[in-house]
Amino acid sequence: QVQLVESGGGLVQPGGSLRLSCAASGFIFGAFAMTWYRQAPGKERELVAAITHSGGSTNYADSVKGRFTISRDNAKNTVYLQMNSLKPEDTAVYYCKFRRFDNDYWGQGTQVTVSS
Repeated sequence: QVQLVESGGGLVQPGGSLRLSCAASGFIFGAFAMTWYRQAPGKERELVAAITHSGGSTNYADSVKGRFTISRDNAKNTVYLQMNSLKPEDTAVYYCKFRRFDNDYWGQGTQVTVSS
């Protein structure tokens, strides 16, 4: 069955960095675009970054452009989110997701807290 397992979250001070990972299984990972979303308390889930199946193209929310980098390793069935210059407003649960045949598959999420 399809599984997406995020890891790498934690508590970090403003200005710090974290790298999130999303390990995928149960589907042909290299055939699908992958995305990272986040949801802060009391807010709607929002798209953070996306990457095409080959990794050749990426897109970012304006709020993270220049600070976050999405990448993937198709040999390891893993997508990453490198987060630099973190701000308190980046605090959220981060999820990876992909869509197949009009069905969305989500991981369980990993908490990122940016606080001094």
